[in-house]
Amino acid sequence: MPRPQFRPAGNETEGTITMKKSIAFASALAVCAFAGAALAKVPDAQVNRLGADLTPVGAEKAGNGGAIPAWTGGLTSVPASIQGQYSPDKLPLNPYPGDQIKFTIDAGNMAQYSDNLTEGSKAMMSTYPSYKMNVYDTRRSCAFPEFVYEANKHNAQVAILVGGGNGVGEGIMGFPFPIPNNALEIIWNHTLRYRAFKLTREFTAAPVTRGGDYELITVQDEAILQWSDPSKERAEDIDNISIYYISNTIAPARAAGNVILVHETLNRALEERRAWQYSPGTRRVRRAPNIAYDNPGTNSDGLSTSDAFDGYNGAPDRYNWTVIGKQEKYVAANNYDAHLATYDEFLKPLHVNQDLVRYELHRVWSIEANLKPGNRHVYSRRVKHLDEDSWTMTGAELYDGRGELWRVQELLGRQSYSVPLCNKGAEIVYDLQAGRYLALAMQNGGAPINYNADELDPDRYTPASIRQLGVR
Repeated sequence: MPRPQFRPAGNETEGTITMKKSIAFASALAVCAFAGAALAKVPDAQVNRLGADLTPVGAEKAGNGGAIPAWTGGLTSVPASIQGQYSPDKLPLNPYPGDQIKFTIDAGNMAQYSDNLTEGSKAMMSTYPSYKMNVYDTRRSCAFPEFVYEANKHNAQVAILVGGGNGVGEGIMGFPFPIPNNALEIIWNHTLRYRAFKLTREFTAAPVTRGGDYELITVQDEAILQWSDPSKERAEDIDNISIYYISNTIAPARAAGNVILVHETLNRALEERRAWQYSPGTRRVRRAPNIAYDNPGTNSDGLSTSDAFDGYNGAPDRYNWTVIGKQEKYVAANNYDAHLATYDEFLKPLHVNQDLVRYELHRVWSIEANLKPGNRHVYSRRVKHLDEDSWTMTGAELYDGRGELWRVQELLGRQSYSVPLCNKGAEIVYDLQAGRYLALAMQNGGAPINYNADELDPDRYTPASIRQLGVR
């Protein structure tokens, strides 16, 4: 099956891909049925567009002639605006300190901006009159290392879906499908996006009550992302393990010592995720097949599912995936002030402090997942929005078994310019029916992510090792 082509039509210029053409392209993707066989490679003429009229990750390099500017390389080092204030052992500072709010969208004027709002944003404004979106100039700051760009070009030529869409073959490093053919390839771009090779961090989670009360849960986690191992040449070299992951809860005292170990498989048709959990109460390590799909997420107080961590993770096999289209939406981007605030400043009743969240107009890929007949999941439908400049999920709408909007995810994107890589900071899950929310992956007041944890070794990621970690 040949991949749909990006081609300008009529009097449109070769370097400008308009939103009309993007939606037409997305519609073509939506009707390309995935039949389980390896899809045809991207033609050379299309591959050569990466770094030309497309960015090296496959986004449209041109702007939209209005609020969205052209991509000119992004932030690849500490910007001059904060050069004298930056410290590598502290959270990154806002590289755009002079930017001012252009306008604010709220329940009173959201109809005026309806075309550029996700259904999740509209639902938040309709449900909570205090929820608003402060819109700033769009800064296309996303950038990655050159070796990731080289890998993307290689992946466009060789990467394939395997296992009925439940795995990726042949490619390695970077994004497997920078010029995607269908929604499954798009979700794999998010799942395998470049986040460095070995990293450690300490973050907090907070289930927040309707009245704004919360208890911070502190977690130390670490990962070896084998997909990003620079010594590997193809997916088949990583023994079907894309990620080794450990999550160690260290506070509060009642939860401390709970440790999770995950071996994330790359081709889930060959083997499902392997997971173990150490409980200090039993002093035992047990297999944990429940750390997957719609089982309650760790430290989520029942406000999220295991497969909603990081926006989405795990096997895509319970859903039929289709492309809605590429659209211009206001999304949370370049959020630095949010992670520099204290928790009391950031966490408020009903929603986080929206005065600390920055929104910009971005082009996003919107895709939809509908539960397959005969499969079980608490979410019957999921709509996900991925920023074209990073393939990072910016938000999602999650629908219950009745087809009604239940939860809204919002992920606060930002560029880690000292690496460089474009990812996200805090991720929020709003439960519209309960009036509560879960804030995850927060680092407010803490240390930055260590993206150079060279000391990590795969031999560490064993059930015996997590038992030692969990002993208090």
